[in-house]
Amino acid sequence: MSTAAGVDHVRLSYHYLDTGDLDGYASLLHPDMQLKRSDAPPGHGRDDTVRLLNTAHALKGRHHIHKLVADKDTVVVVGRYTPPPDAERRFPSEFADVVTLSDEGLLLCSRRFYYVDPPSL
Repeated sequence: MSTAAGVDHVRLSYHYLDTGDLDGYASLLHPDMQLKRSDAPPGHGRDDTVRLLNTAHALKGRHHIHKLVADKDTVVVVGRYTPPPDAERRFPSEFADVVTLSDEGLLLCSRRFYYVDPPSL
């Protein structure tokens, strides 16, 4: 697997999500894809992940990538997520996604972490 090809797949996955092209997004997923986020139920497998993305309001919006770091089978993406205008929580959130790539460069696992201010002392 080429790390550069995997990075291209990760970048393209955000484009597909932002434009609502779930067929395009699905083409980048490994059949055993795992989606793990605190704001949505977990997705297990390509079909379940796409079904979840199609129904979970929390997963619709825009991604603005600030930085992307890749090493071997792991890509870390840091950015800002802007929810759609009709979302319950309308404010943007800083995020970090840790994406694991398969040997073929497909997305095998994606874990999202949100930046949250610590409580005041």
